[in-house]
Amino acid sequence: MDQTHQRRMWNYFNTALRGSASEGGWKASDVDVVLQEIKQAAKFAQYALAATDEALGDAGIRGQEGLEEMTGVCLGSGIGNLQELYETSVAYGEGKNYRKIHPLFVPRILINLGAGHISMRYGFRGPNHTATTACTTGAHSIGDAMRFIQHGDADVMVAGGAESCIHPLAIGGFARSRSLATDFNETPESSSRPFDKDRAGFVIGEGAAVLILEELEHARARKANIYAEILGYGCSADAHHITAPRENGAGALQAMRRALKQAQIAPSEVDYINAHATSTSLGDAAENAAIKTLLLGEAGKSSVGEINVSSTKGAIGHLLGAAGAVEALFSVLAIRDSIMPPTLNLENRTTEFDCNYASKVAQERKTNVALTNSFGFGGTNASLCFRKYD
Repeated sequence: MDQTHQRRMWNYFNTALRGSASEGGWKASDVDVVLQEIKQAAKFAQYALAATDEALGDAGIRGQEGLEEMTGVCLGSGIGNLQELYETSVAYGEGKNYRKIHPLFVPRILINLGAGHISMRYGFRGPNHTATTACTTGAHSIGDAMRFIQHGDADVMVAGGAESCIHPLAIGGFARSRSLATDFNETPESSSRPFDKDRAGFVIGEGAAVLILEELEHARARKANIYAEILGYGCSADAHHITAPRENGAGALQAMRRALKQAQIAPSEVDYINAHATSTSLGDAAENAAIKTLLLGEAGKSSVGEINVSSTKGAIGHLLGAAGAVEALFSVLAIRDSIMPPTLNLENRTTEFDCNYASKVAQERKTNVALTNSFGFGGTNASLCFRKYD
């Protein structure tokens, strides 16, 4: 992939996952989150507001009149406002005085307020819905939004996920459950290494990604710029363990099969899979097994080298409840730009990891059909199927 393609992809990504231009940090006022929203909205909701404003602008419907009644929001978060919970608990615990609790404490910790603030800002009166399914949240939000449109509840849906989870309590909790990478503390840029022999846990990230879904004829009528079609959404449960998947990836396989069945697309037509792969020992292996079963055993691929799969978490870490939305965005860009994003830090592989993972370097690759997977604690799984729009 040449430098022009790299810049185009990453510039788009940096605007979709909105951060502040000032010193690389987050400052809500830099992205037109107004004072009242800053006071009322948790940081994850501020991320969502910023991402939504950019997505609506890109879709050409920001400020358009007449869309409010049939436009809805489906946006979730895995953890929500942990900072508020922590600080309020400490303040109350020190004095046992309920006046230490901010009057907006409850609204600022409710996860559905991410969707609520978006709806209130733009006057959207369609479905106002929130999924909170751990690390599957973003994918479930997009899939649920698709179904609202299919069932006639909306013409347009703002869909995605947001997370502001970088906090000592979250890091400590995931570390205690042995989920986090700790083997590369001296070279943190090497810590997230999906599918690699030395993978040892994920790296927490935070941010938001939002996609605008629209009923096809509605989009055509207003001559919208359509990046891809979403055709399939599959859900399943591992019914196995609170944090670990089944070793054979049965739950992941079932979600992918269901997404393709709804899309009426054969496994042999899948050109690229954006994997959930978080850089954990069990999770990456289970998903890899499921992908090979689907595309080698069922699609009739002649060799594993024809299976194109990558994990963008090597580049950005794991955004928990926002991850599925971020990776759906990557999958759409892979279709639009004919670019397979790389799996960074994939340097050494064991024998079972023998697919094409675009190790460390992105690949130019025509992609008509892409799947993206998301899995979460409690054994919840989702897969989304996108196709190039002609």
